Amino acid sequence: MRYETPATIEAAVGLIAAETGIARVLSGGTDLLVQLKAGMIEPDLVVDLKRIAATREITAEAGGFRIGSAVSAASLREHKALRAAWPGIIEGLKLIGSTQVQGRATLTGNLCNASPAADSVPCLVAAGASARIVGPSGKRDIPVQDVPAGPGRTNLAKGELVESIFIPAAAAHTGSCYLRFTPRTEMDIAVVSAGVSVTLDASGTCTAACIVLGAVAARVTIAEEAAKAIIGTKVDEAALAKMQAAASAAATPIDDKRGTKEFRIEVAGVLARRAVEKALERARGK
Repeated sequence: MRYETPATIEAAVGLIAAETGIARVLSGGTDLLVQLKAGMIEPDLVVDLKRIAATREITAEAGGFRIGSAVSAASLREHKALRAAWPGIIEGLKLIGSTQVQGRATLTGNLCNASPAADSVPCLVAAGASARIVGPSGKRDIPVQDVPAGPGRTNLAKGELVESIFIPAAAAHTGSCYLRFTPRTEMDIAVVSAGVSVTLDASGTCTAACIVLGAVAARVTIAEEAAKAIIGTKVDEAALAKMQAAASAAATPIDDKRGTKEFRIEVAGVLARRAVEKALERARGK
Protein backbone atom coordinates (compact mmCIF):
# COMPACT_ATOMS: atom_id res chain seq x y z
CA MET A 1 0.00 0.00 0.00
CA ARG A 2 1.25 3.47 -0.92
CA TYR A 3 0.60 6.43 1.37
CA GLU A 4 0.74 9.87 -0.25
CA THR A 5 0.44 13.36 1.27
CA PRO A 6 0.00 15.79 -1.64
CA ALA A 7 0.26 19.55 -1.10
CA THR A 8 -2.53 20.53 -3.50
CA ILE A 9 -6.00 19.31 -4.42
CA GLU A 10 -4.88 19.00 -8.04
CA ALA A 11 -2.07 16.68 -7.01
CA ALA A 12 -4.47 14.59 -4.90
CA VAL A 13 -6.88 14.26 -7.83
CA GLY A 14 -4.01 13.25 -10.11
CA LEU A 15 -2.90 10.52 -7.73
CA ILE A 16 -6.30 8.88 -7.32
CA ALA A 17 -7.19 9.30 -10.99
CA ALA A 18 -3.96 7.56 -12.05
CA GLU A 19 -4.26 4.66 -9.60
CA THR A 20 -5.29 1.47 -11.40
CA GLY A 21 -6.04 -0.35 -8.15
CA ILE A 22 -8.13 0.63 -5.16
CA ALA A 23 -7.63 4.23 -3.97
CA ARG A 24 -8.97 5.73 -0.76
CA VAL A 25 -8.96 9.34 0.43
CA LEU A 26 -8.12 10.08 4.06
CA SER A 27 -9.52 13.30 5.52
CA GLY A 28 -9.90 12.41 9.20
CA GLY A 29 -9.32 8.68 9.09
CA THR A 30 -11.69 7.62 11.87
CA ASP A 31 -13.57 5.28 9.53
CA LEU A 32 -10.80 4.41 7.10
CA LEU A 33 -8.26 3.36 9.73
CA VAL A 34 -10.79 1.14 11.49
CA GLN A 35 -11.67 -0.52 8.19
CA LEU A 36 -7.98 -1.05 7.41
CA LYS A 37 -7.25 -2.61 10.80
CA ALA A 38 -10.30 -4.85 10.54
CA GLY A 39 -9.22 -6.07 7.11
CA MET A 40 -12.42 -4.80 5.55
CA ILE A 41 -10.52 -3.03 2.76
CA GLU A 42 -7.04 -3.37 1.27
CA PRO A 43 -6.39 -0.24 -0.80
CA ASP A 44 -3.43 0.09 -3.11
CA LEU A 45 -3.26 3.83 -2.43
CA VAL A 46 -4.23 6.09 0.47
CA VAL A 47 -4.17 9.83 -0.22
CA ASP A 48 -4.04 11.98 2.92
CA LEU A 49 -5.55 15.45 2.38
CA LYS A 50 -4.53 17.04 5.67
CA ARG A 51 -1.37 18.70 4.32
CA ILE A 52 -3.43 20.69 1.83
CA ALA A 53 -3.96 24.05 3.56
CA ALA A 54 -7.39 24.75 2.06
CA THR A 55 -8.81 21.48 3.38
CA ARG A 56 -8.18 22.60 6.97
CA GLU A 57 -9.92 25.98 6.68
CA ILE A 58 -13.36 27.31 7.59
CA THR A 59 -14.09 30.39 5.48
CA ALA A 60 -17.03 32.79 5.25
CA GLU A 61 -18.86 32.65 1.92
CA ALA A 62 -22.10 34.34 0.88
CA GLY A 63 -23.13 34.65 4.51
CA GLY A 64 -22.54 30.94 5.06
CA PHE A 65 -19.58 28.67 5.72
CA ARG A 66 -17.17 26.81 3.45
CA ILE A 67 -15.82 23.82 5.40
CA GLY A 68 -12.62 22.19 4.14
CA SER A 69 -12.67 18.42 3.86
CA ALA A 70 -10.09 17.92 6.64
CA VAL A 71 -11.61 20.29 9.24
CA SER A 72 -12.25 18.28 12.39
CA ALA A 73 -15.56 18.00 14.20
CA ALA A 74 -13.84 19.42 17.29
CA SER A 75 -12.88 22.58 15.36
CA LEU A 76 -16.42 23.00 14.07
CA ARG A 77 -17.86 22.61 17.56
CA GLU A 78 -15.75 25.60 18.66
CA HIS A 79 -16.86 27.80 15.76
CA LYS A 80 -19.22 30.31 17.40
CA ALA A 81 -20.87 31.60 14.24
CA LEU A 82 -21.67 28.10 12.96
CA ARG A 83 -23.01 27.06 16.37
CA ALA A 84 -25.31 30.07 16.42
CA ALA A 85 -26.54 29.67 12.84
CA TRP A 86 -26.99 25.89 12.71
CA PRO A 87 -27.14 24.31 16.18
CA GLY A 88 -28.62 21.14 14.69
CA ILE A 89 -25.45 20.50 12.71
CA ILE A 90 -23.36 20.88 15.87
CA GLU A 91 -25.68 18.48 17.72
CA GLY A 92 -24.98 15.86 15.07
CA LEU A 93 -21.22 16.44 15.27
CA LYS A 94 -21.25 16.04 19.04
CA LEU A 95 -22.57 12.50 18.64
CA ILE A 96 -19.84 11.22 16.33
CA GLY A 97 -17.80 8.82 18.46
CA SER A 98 -15.94 10.11 21.50
CA THR A 99 -14.24 13.42 22.26
CA GLN A 100 -10.98 11.90 21.04
CA VAL A 101 -12.59 10.71 17.80
CA GLN A 102 -14.03 14.17 17.18
CA GLY A 103 -10.50 15.55 17.20
CA ARG A 104 -9.97 13.71 13.91
CA ALA A 105 -13.43 13.01 12.45
CA THR A 106 -14.65 15.31 9.66
CA LEU A 107 -17.94 16.28 8.04
CA THR A 108 -16.64 15.11 4.68
CA GLY A 109 -15.50 11.76 6.04
CA ASN A 110 -18.83 11.19 7.77
CA LEU A 111 -20.62 12.01 4.52
CA CYS A 112 -18.39 9.92 2.23
CA ASN A 113 -18.41 6.90 4.53
CA ALA A 114 -22.00 6.71 3.23
CA SER A 115 -23.63 5.23 6.31
CA PRO A 116 -27.42 5.69 6.40
CA ALA A 117 -27.00 6.37 10.13
CA ALA A 118 -24.35 9.13 9.79
CA ASP A 119 -25.06 11.71 12.50
CA SER A 120 -23.87 14.81 10.63
CA VAL A 121 -25.79 14.24 7.40
CA PRO A 122 -29.51 14.81 8.26
CA CYS A 123 -29.00 18.37 9.47
CA LEU A 124 -26.59 19.15 6.64
CA VAL A 125 -29.37 18.17 4.25
CA ALA A 126 -31.94 20.15 6.26
CA ALA A 127 -29.66 23.19 6.05
CA GLY A 128 -29.43 22.91 2.26
CA ALA A 129 -25.69 22.15 2.30
CA SER A 130 -23.77 21.24 -0.84
CA ALA A 131 -20.55 19.36 -1.55
CA ARG A 132 -17.86 20.68 -3.89
CA ILE A 133 -16.45 17.78 -5.86
CA VAL A 134 -13.14 18.04 -7.67
CA GLY A 135 -11.97 15.57 -10.29
CA PRO A 136 -10.14 15.20 -13.60
CA SER A 137 -12.97 17.05 -15.38
CA GLY A 138 -12.98 20.01 -12.99
CA LYS A 139 -15.27 21.09 -10.16
CA ARG A 140 -18.97 20.62 -9.55
CA ASP A 141 -21.32 21.32 -6.65
CA ILE A 142 -24.08 18.88 -5.70
CA PRO A 143 -26.48 18.63 -2.74
CA VAL A 144 -24.90 16.63 0.09
CA GLN A 145 -27.71 14.06 -0.07
CA ASP A 146 -26.57 13.13 -3.57
CA VAL A 147 -23.06 12.10 -2.47
CA PRO A 148 -24.01 8.70 -0.91
CA ALA A 149 -25.35 6.13 -3.36
CA GLY A 150 -26.16 3.55 -0.69
CA PRO A 151 -24.52 1.95 2.35
CA GLY A 152 -20.76 2.28 1.90
CA ARG A 153 -21.06 3.61 -1.67
CA THR A 154 -20.86 7.12 -3.13
CA ASN A 155 -21.74 8.70 -6.46
CA LEU A 156 -18.20 10.03 -6.94
CA ALA A 157 -16.59 9.08 -10.24
CA LYS A 158 -13.04 7.75 -10.54
CA GLY A 159 -10.54 10.41 -9.58
CA GLU A 160 -13.10 12.58 -7.79
CA LEU A 161 -12.99 13.70 -4.17
CA VAL A 162 -14.97 16.11 -1.98
CA GLU A 163 -12.91 19.26 -1.55
CA SER A 164 -15.30 21.08 0.81
CA ILE A 165 -18.83 21.40 2.10
CA PHE A 166 -20.79 24.64 1.85
CA ILE A 167 -23.38 25.42 4.51
CA PRO A 168 -25.57 28.37 3.44
CA ALA A 169 -26.64 31.25 5.64
CA ALA A 170 -29.63 30.56 7.85
CA ALA A 171 -32.65 32.73 7.10
CA ALA A 172 -33.93 34.99 9.88
CA HIS A 173 -36.06 33.19 12.46
CA THR A 174 -34.75 29.77 11.48
CA GLY A 175 -34.22 27.00 14.01
CA SER A 176 -32.62 23.59 13.56
CA CYS A 177 -32.30 20.45 15.64
CA TYR A 178 -30.89 16.93 15.44
CA LEU A 179 -32.09 14.03 17.56
CA ARG A 180 -31.40 10.30 17.43
CA PHE A 181 -32.44 7.13 19.21
CA THR A 182 -29.74 4.67 20.29
CA PRO A 183 -29.72 1.82 22.85
CA ARG A 184 -26.78 3.54 24.55
CA THR A 185 -26.35 7.24 25.22
CA GLU A 186 -22.77 7.39 23.92
CA MET A 187 -20.49 5.66 21.40
CA ASP A 188 -23.33 4.18 19.37
CA ILE A 189 -24.93 4.65 15.97
CA ALA A 190 -28.46 5.79 15.33
CA VAL A 191 -31.30 3.30 15.15
CA VAL A 192 -33.41 6.23 13.92
CA SER A 193 -32.51 9.91 13.64
CA ALA A 194 -34.12 13.18 12.57
CA GLY A 195 -32.58 16.47 11.49
CA VAL A 196 -34.83 19.45 10.83
CA SER A 197 -34.84 23.13 9.99
CA VAL A 198 -37.85 25.42 10.41
CA THR A 199 -38.27 29.06 9.36
CA LEU A 200 -40.98 31.38 10.69
CA ASP A 201 -42.21 34.78 9.57
CA ALA A 202 -42.96 37.71 11.90
CA SER A 203 -46.44 36.36 12.65
CA GLY A 204 -45.11 32.95 13.67
CA THR A 205 -46.29 31.17 10.52
CA CYS A 206 -43.95 28.50 9.18
CA THR A 207 -42.67 29.64 5.78
CA ALA A 208 -40.11 26.89 5.15
CA ALA A 209 -39.19 23.53 6.64
CA CYS A 210 -37.05 20.52 5.88
CA ILE A 211 -37.40 17.24 7.78
CA VAL A 212 -34.75 14.60 7.16
CA LEU A 213 -34.69 11.07 8.60
CA GLY A 214 -31.61 8.92 9.08
CA ALA A 215 -31.17 5.15 9.49
CA VAL A 216 -34.60 4.34 8.02
CA ALA A 217 -33.54 3.71 4.41
CA ALA A 218 -30.42 3.07 2.34
CA ARG A 219 -29.75 6.83 2.36
CA VAL A 220 -31.12 9.72 4.39
CA THR A 221 -34.79 10.36 3.64
CA ILE A 222 -36.20 13.83 2.99
CA ALA A 223 -39.75 13.63 4.36
CA GLU A 224 -41.35 16.12 1.98
CA GLU A 225 -44.96 15.46 3.03
CA ALA A 226 -43.98 15.95 6.67
CA ALA A 227 -42.56 19.39 5.86
CA LYS A 228 -45.65 20.30 3.83
CA ALA A 229 -47.81 19.46 6.84
CA ILE A 230 -46.41 22.39 8.82
CA ILE A 231 -45.55 24.94 6.11
CA GLY A 232 -48.18 27.68 6.02
CA THR A 233 -49.40 26.90 9.54
CA LYS A 234 -48.70 28.24 13.02
CA VAL A 235 -47.39 24.73 13.73
CA ASP A 236 -50.18 23.97 16.16
CA GLU A 237 -51.12 20.57 17.58
CA ALA A 238 -53.05 19.52 14.48
CA ALA A 239 -50.15 20.41 12.17
CA LEU A 240 -47.64 18.63 14.41
CA ALA A 241 -49.77 15.49 14.52
CA LYS A 242 -50.09 15.48 10.73
CA MET A 243 -46.34 16.04 10.39
CA GLN A 244 -45.56 13.19 12.78
CA ALA A 245 -47.74 10.78 10.84
CA ALA A 246 -46.18 11.85 7.54
CA ALA A 247 -42.66 11.40 8.93
CA SER A 248 -43.49 7.86 10.01
CA ALA A 249 -45.01 7.16 6.60
CA ALA A 250 -41.79 8.33 4.91
CA ALA A 251 -39.66 5.78 6.78
CA THR A 252 -38.82 2.55 4.91
CA PRO A 253 -36.48 0.76 7.34
CA ILE A 254 -35.26 -2.82 7.60
CA ASP A 255 -35.54 -5.30 10.44
CA ASP A 256 -32.23 -6.02 12.15
CA LYS A 257 -30.88 -6.83 15.60
CA ARG A 258 -30.98 -3.14 16.57
CA GLY A 259 -34.66 -2.56 15.84
CA THR A 260 -37.71 -3.79 13.98
CA LYS A 261 -39.36 -2.04 11.05
CA GLU A 262 -42.41 -1.22 13.14
CA PHE A 263 -40.34 0.25 15.95
CA ARG A 264 -38.27 2.41 13.61
CA ILE A 265 -41.33 3.68 11.76
CA GLU A 266 -42.99 4.78 14.99
CA VAL A 267 -39.84 6.34 16.42
CA ALA A 268 -39.20 8.27 13.18
CA GLY A 269 -42.41 10.21 13.71
CA VAL A 270 -41.75 10.77 17.40
CA LEU A 271 -38.22 12.05 16.83
CA ALA A 272 -39.31 14.27 13.94
CA ARG A 273 -41.93 15.88 16.15
CA ARG A 274 -39.54 16.43 19.05
CA ALA A 275 -36.91 17.87 16.71
CA VAL A 276 -39.45 20.23 15.11
CA GLU A 277 -40.63 21.39 18.53
CA LYS A 278 -37.06 22.19 19.58
CA ALA A 279 -36.31 23.89 16.27
CA LEU A 280 -39.44 26.03 16.74
CA GLU A 281 -38.20 27.16 20.15
CA ARG A 282 -34.92 28.22 18.58
CA ALA A 283 -36.65 29.97 15.67
CA ARG A 284 -38.67 31.93 18.22
CA GLY A 285 -35.49 32.93 20.04
CA LYS A 286 -36.11 30.84 23.14
